[in-house]
Parts: sequence; C-alpha cells; structure tokens
Amino acid sequence: MIMAVVTVVLLLVGGGIGLAVLLGRDDPEGAVAVEDAELPELGPADPVLASLSSDAPVPGADVLATRLTPLVTGSALGSGATASVVDVATGEVLFEEEADAPVTPASTVKLLTAVAALTTLDPGDTFETTVVSGASPGEVVLVGGGDPTLSRTEPSLSYPGAPTVADLATQVVAALPAGTAVTRVVVDSSLYSGPLTAPGWGPGDAPSTYAAPITATAVDGARVSPGSLARSGQPGLDAGAAFADALGAPGATVVLGQAPAGARTLGTVESAPVVRQVEQMLSMSDNVLAETLGRQVAIARGEPATFDGAARAVTDAVEEAGIPVADVSLADSSGLSGTNSVTADVLSAIITGAADGSLGNAAGLLAGLPIAGYDGTLADRGDDDPATAPGTVRAKTGTLLGVHALAGTVVTVDGRLLAFAVVADDATGGEVAAEAALDEFAAQLAACGCS
Repeated sequence: MIMAVVTVVLLLVGGGIGLAVLLGRDDPEGAVAVEDAELPELGPADPVLASLSSDAPVPGADVLATRLTPLVTGSALGSGATASVVDVATGEVLFEEEADAPVTPASTVKLLTAVAALTTLDPGDTFETTVVSGASPGEVVLVGGGDPTLSRTEPSLSYPGAPTVADLATQVVAALPAGTAVTRVVVDSSLYSGPLTAPGWGPGDAPSTYAAPITATAVDGARVSPGSLARSGQPGLDAGAAFADALGAPGATVVLGQAPAGARTLGTVESAPVVRQVEQMLSMSDNVLAETLGRQVAIARGEPATFDGAARAVTDAVEEAGIPVADVSLADSSGLSGTNSVTADVLSAIITGAADGSLGNAAGLLAGLPIAGYDGTLADRGDDDPATAPGTVRAKTGTLLGVHALAGTVVTVDGRLLAFAVVADDATGGEVAAEAALDEFAAQLAACGCS
C-alpha cells in the first residue's frame, strides 16, 4: 500500500463534482486533510481497443462463394461485375469473381492516389501558399502551392486544420511598408500546367457540386463560398478576391499572372500534413483534393504537374510500392473520368498491403476510409444491419453513371480481418439497388462465422 498525506478539495463545477488532490502543500481554505490515507492498488487495465485475435477462424472459401456469388452476378450489379476478398493475415484469396478484369473504378481510384501520396511524399509534408511583392507599389502576388484547402473562415468549414486567408493577410499587412494600400492582387497558379479538366470529364463536371477546374491556387476546395456544395469555375480568381477582402482591400483589381523573379516574400501559410489531406480526400471522396495530391506526386517524381503527368506518377508510385499495375490505366487522380481502368484485385491488394503493413506509409490511408453507418460517404449506409456496427466495415465508395464500387476492410463476426473490393461498371438496376447489393456483400462478410 502507498501511504501519503493527501489533501482533497471538492469543487462544484457546472453541477458536477470535481476532485482535486494537492500533495505537499498547505491546506487551502475549506480543504479537508486526510492523513495516512490508503490508496487502493489498481490492477492492469483492459485495452479499450483490443487487437484482433490471431486465432480467429478464416472464413471458408466454399461458404463465401455460396453467399457472395449471387450478389456479384445478380441483376442489381449488372453483367461483368468483379470482386475480390483477401484474408489480410495470410494474403490468401478467399473469393474472386473476374478479379483480374479491367473495369471502370470510379472514385476507388483515390486509393491509388492515396498510396502514391503517402509513399512518394513524407506523410508529414505540407504545401505552402505564399504572397510576394508585385512589380509595382500596391501590388501583391498570391502564389499557389497546390493547397486547395486554404480557408476563408477560421476555422475552415470543410477541412479541419487548414490554413486561413486571414492569417496570410495579417502577415502581409505587417510586412508591407506602413500606409501601403493594396490596389492589385495577382494570382499565380503557374505551378500547374496543361488543361484544367481531365480526359473523360463531361462538360457539366467542372464546375459542379463535386469538381472544379484544377488550379494551383484555390480556397475552400474551390467552393463558391465556405461550406457550400457548389464548386467554382474560377478558383484562382476567387482565391484572389478572398485575399483582397482579408487585406481590407475589397476594391482591389484581381487578375491572373505570375510573380516577378526574385520577389520579396511577404507571408506564407502551410497546409495540413499530407496524411491528413489523404484522410479528408478519402472520407468525403473529394475530387479536387485528389487531383491536387496527384499533382504533388507528379512534381515529386519529376513529372509535369498536369493530369497526364499525375496519372503516370500515381501509377508508377503504386507499382514501386509493390502493386502490379499492368491492367491499370489512369486519366486522372480522382476517378471522375470514365476512361480510367483498374481491377478488383489491384484494389484489394492495396487494402491488404495497407492493413498488413507491407506498403509502409500507405497504412495511413486506412484512417480515411469511411465507416459504414457512421461517417464520410458511408454515413447513411450499412447502419440497418446489426452485423455491420460502426467500425466493422470501412471502405472507399465509387459512383459514376452505371458504375458502383466499394473497397475496404471488414471484420468478421469471428474477428478475422478481410480486405475486399467489388466493382460493377455496367449496373443497370439503378443506384439504390446497386448500393444495396454492395452493402449486402460487405454485410455477408461481416456476419460470416463460416470457417
């Protein structure tokens, strides 16, 4: 037993009772001294999140085939649906249906972008947005560094941890000579080059509620206003206008251009770390964030900061990480293009490698996978089945016209961790029916006590 002289102070706080223990101090007014108090011995604490048992039984392949084949080949997913299920601990393929057939993956492409970003870049890396002096008095240049999360509000309504325009403006005002009036804001987005939209994007895709022209300078994920759904058709000019407002110069002229060579830096802000941006990209399937992360991978790998350059860089990075990419063909980094091609076994291999640690830093992508019935793009899916309680199924969604996909992890009722991917790119039964079939696929895995 531990013997001590303990002074106990009871504090009434907001209707609750707080307990303060002061050691080795004079008694404050109102305190009650308890000498030679005997403190109880505390046993070892049980873990709040226990690890999975290595003895959990592996689902039987025959049983899985009986349960899953009707879902994959049924009318809801149409002809040509593909699937792969892998036991994470052993790498054993437990179920597959045309798993090596190239299909349109929709937003599950973001899993490849996540692997590329986390293995090419340091997960702790950040991206800078800078302001430098302009070519004439009263002119400043906002130089985009490829961070679309720069926020017009404090804090950001869309990206927790994002830098703010207000912080940048405060630095610039302090750095400018006293009394300088900003009359012109130049927006420099020259970090990126090439077309603003990708091959396979439709005329209504950018701007829309889910995408925008991809530029190196943007605010709030290229949204027209903080927290809104609609994205802008002129992200760079919007960023310049927001910066002018923050400077207290709403009437300043805002134009696109480039910074003068050797211009003096007036202010700099940094994005949230790469690993955090990857989580945000996956959780809400953010196309703009995916495309900018793809550009950062391209820059790091010496490719042009274009859609084509990013697609090559992402594919090469995934291959370098150990994932076969012979059947991978990308036109963008977000999956919005209908010309992308990936296989179910590539998606399940990425999930398996992230979960078993063999893909190194790519394990960070798991934290961004939406949790069925709880958050992200699965917040309202998988919550009506007791077998898929929050945390049981975590997966990246993918949706385009006629394309429905789901790829992630599931813990079976016996406690076995599985990686899975299901992609249907010729679904004709409608979105509700297709998503229900995908959710039932995951639910069958979760409920499987089928060793």
